[in-house]
Amino acid sequence: MDTVEDGAWMSQPDAARHLGVTLIRVGMLITNRRLIPAENPAGQAGVTTASVLAEETWRANATKRAKLTRHLKDAITGSDH
Repeated sequence: MDTVEDGAWMSQPDAARHLGVTLIRVGMLITNRRLIPAENPAGQAGVTTASVLAEETWRANATKRAKLTRHLKDAITGSDH
C-alpha cells in the first residue's frame, strides 16, 4: 500500500460519506479496484482522494446500464482484474 500526503488521502468513512455509500460498499470498491488503498503519513489506512473523485465522476456520468453492468460484474466476479 502506498503512503500519500494527507491532502491526497481520505479515510474510508470519509470516502463513504463523500460518495453517499456505506462503508461496506467502500470495501467492495477497494476489492474491485475502483478505489485505490493508501496510507497517510501517520500510517492510517484509507484510499486516495483521486480515486474517490474518479469514482464520483464515473457515478455522475455513467448511464444506468453501465452502472447495472458494473454492479453485476463486480457482484459475480468480485473483480474485473
